[in-house]
This record gives sequence, C-alpha cells and structure tokens, in this order.
Amino acid sequence: MTERLPDLRAFPLPRLAAALEALGEKPYRARQLFRWLHQKGAASFDEMTDLPRELRARLAERFALLTLERAEEHRSSDGTIKWKWRTVDGRFIESVYMPHTGNDDEEGEGPKNRERRTLCVSTQVGCAVGCVFCMTGTMGLSRNLGPGEIADQVHRANRRLLELGEGEGPRPLTNLVFMGMGEPLHNFESLKLALELLLCEDGPNFSHRHVTVSTSGLVPQLRRLGEETSVKLAVSLNATTDAQRDALMPVNRRYPIAELLAACRAFPMKQGRRITFEYVLLGGVNDGDDDAERLAHLLRGLPAKVNLIPYNANPGLGFAAPAPARVEAFRDVLLARQVTAVVRKNRGQDIAAACGQLAAEGGPGDPRRRRGPAASP
Repeated sequence: MTERLPDLRAFPLPRLAAALEALGEKPYRARQLFRWLHQKGAASFDEMTDLPRELRARLAERFALLTLERAEEHRSSDGTIKWKWRTVDGRFIESVYMPHTGNDDEEGEGPKNRERRTLCVSTQVGCAVGCVFCMTGTMGLSRNLGPGEIADQVHRANRRLLELGEGEGPRPLTNLVFMGMGEPLHNFESLKLALELLLCEDGPNFSHRHVTVSTSGLVPQLRRLGEETSVKLAVSLNATTDAQRDALMPVNRRYPIAELLAACRAFPMKQGRRITFEYVLLGGVNDGDDDAERLAHLLRGLPAKVNLIPYNANPGLGFAAPAPARVEAFRDVLLARQVTAVVRKNRGQDIAAACGQLAAEGGPGDPRRRRGPAASP
C-alpha cells in the first residue's frame, strides 16, 4: 500500500482521546467520535453532523477513514449473503452473513431460542497457509488487513442489513467468526486491535462469548490469543496423523499435531467453555472410521466440540465430499467415544460462500500447493 494518513477507524478509544487532546479538544469529543466510527459505522467525516464543522475539517486533514466499498452482493437461497468489498487500494476481500434460527448448534453459537446473525470476517487479502483443499489459498497472500479494515467489514454489514430490513439497529449482527479469508493469527496485532474495537462498550459492544477466532494451528500466536484476549477458539484440524496433515495443510510441518494439541490443552479456558475443532471431511481422504477413532483418541481429555464440515466443492482442487451416510458414520464413531460432534450445515454453496470457497480475486496462488487428493496413510 502507498503511504497514507493514519486510519482513524483503527484507533482504540484511549489513542483517539490522545489524538483529540493534541488538537485541543475536550475529552468528551473522543467518545463522541468513537461512537460515530464504531457504533454508527460512519463512512465519512461529513456524516458526523454533531461534531463542529471545523473539527471535522481538521480531522480530515490529519487522518483517513479506510472505509470499504461494497463491490458485489450475492444472496443464497438459504438466506446467506456474501459481500465482496473493495479496499481503498483496490484489493478485494469477502465476508459472509449467516442467519440462524432456533437452536442450530454451529460455530459462533450465541443466545438460544432466538435468531442469531453471524458474520464471517476476513483478516487478510488472500492467505499464505496454502491448505490444498481451500479456494482462498489459490490467491496467495497479497497483504494483511489493518484493524480498521477488519472492523469495517462488521460496520458495512450492519449498515447493509439495516437497509435490507434484517434485524434492528444499530447492530443487527449478534455473532462474529474470524473464519473468512486469511489466517487470523498470521495478522495477530491487527486482529487483536480489531477485537478491542469490536468488543468496546462504546463501540459495537460484542460479547467475547459471541466471538470466535479460527486458526490453522500457529502455536506461538495461539498461546498469545489465549493470554491476551478472551474470545473463543476454533482450530482447523482436518487430519489425524502428521503425514496426512502435512499433505493437506503445510503449516503442520512447522507445528505438528502433538505440538498443536499441547497448546490447545494449555489454552486458558473459562468454566464451561470448549475449544471447537473444525474437521473438513474429504471423501476417501480423511473420512474413514479409523480417522474418526484416531480423532477421538487425540481429543481425549480436552473440553472439545468437533464441527464436521462435508467438503464444499472447489473447481480444480480435486476433492469431493463424502456421501451423507459416511458423514453420519464418522460422527457416530465420535459420539460413541463421548466426543461432542455436530455436522455443520453448508450454507451459501450456491453463491460460493461456504467454508473454503472464498476467493475474492484471482492470483498465482501458493507454489507449495499440490493438486489432487492427498492419500490417507
């Protein structure tokens, strides 16, 4: 990115207060401005009509607002909406809105017996992890998103949902899952600051109980996530042996399964909470009864829930979903071993908005990627 003025949307409240103090403004102006940015989701300084015109002009001279532009919107037959956002430097990212009703037991779970509205948020333009079954990895990594850009996906989504009559203002969304484009823990500092903005009482005020961060298994940053935030953890596991996971997820060569699970066991857990393990079922690759038995053994003693995700087809990657009966048999093995397991509903497949299908712009991809199924050892 070319050098720009600092993004004011990335300022937490204390830093915003210091910036306004340096301009000679009274302390209450900081909270007033922060609410415009993160409660009302103002897209420009001109919208902040209860701030003096002269102050708005001074802010515009010294700071930028890296507001995302809605480039495309696609609605699925199941109510899912996928948005493609254009950044100020012309990059594209995607985020996905998923409405839930009743007691659907899916990641991002929130209040029961009422409608939940979840946004799947991206943290990078592309991804460097290179999982061979994921479409986002075909983009390669263009750059990290800034904390303001991460948070602004939430603000743009909230505003658009109000326009569409979905939910009540000012924040229709109830849950956030950082499972979109990119590896959130590869962009840890921006992620952490975005979480601070989104959980702030003077901002959107999301509860940490309703925010989940998913990782492919970056062990050092995983520890930091547990120590420095209070949000929920999801781990994308997808294999039960190192040979198998090496072939599917190159990150495993650096942080093998034993090291990853040791970090999970050390993860600070609030009473009654569990780590979610995401397991994409690839037909004929990692979906056998022996895989399920090994998975149950690996998770023994961990406060864990397994989200089983039948593979969402991606053209050219060479994988397919198992038959429904095989998915049920896999789940039944886990349940018989006292492992909580649910089959996640694949939402938004008809608009390429399901898990592993986000790829907002073309790119050369990761040269480490291998085409075709990785054989189960």
